[in-house]
Amino acid sequence: MNITLSTCFIAVDDHDKALAFYRDVLGLQVRNDVSFEGMRWVTVGSPDQPETSIVLEPPLADPGACEQDRQAMAELLAKGLLRGVIFTTDDVDATFERISSAGGEVLQEPMDQPYGVRDCAFRDPAGNMLRFDQAG
Repeated sequence: MNITLSTCFIAVDDHDKALAFYRDVLGLQVRNDVSFEGMRWVTVGSPDQPETSIVLEPPLADPGACEQDRQAMAELLAKGLLRGVIFTTDDVDATFERISSAGGEVLQEPMDQPYGVRDCAFRDPAGNMLRFDQAG
């Protein structure tokens, strides 16, 4: 049996700002852009990994959710408490320079970690933490 990752989800509060970051800064391809019942899902992915996608979705992607739950999710997102993803890069320092020079919110400058990678971290426009690592 072979199990691989197909899709992961990242909550965003402004899809246009998210696209400017994920597409224009990170260089991910837009694969799909769907609206339904006042919500929007944008699928992006690396050109080098056509089998793996990231869906940028509303903080609570449930048309039947109550307003109290929507507000709770929006508050968690605003605090940066929802998790993002970890990307792998072949040059973490160059990746750091590209993202920081584009105005990315730096959480951690490139550093060698004791667990064998060199990595850095940013927040996306919605506040999600994104890490970028390079094997040591």
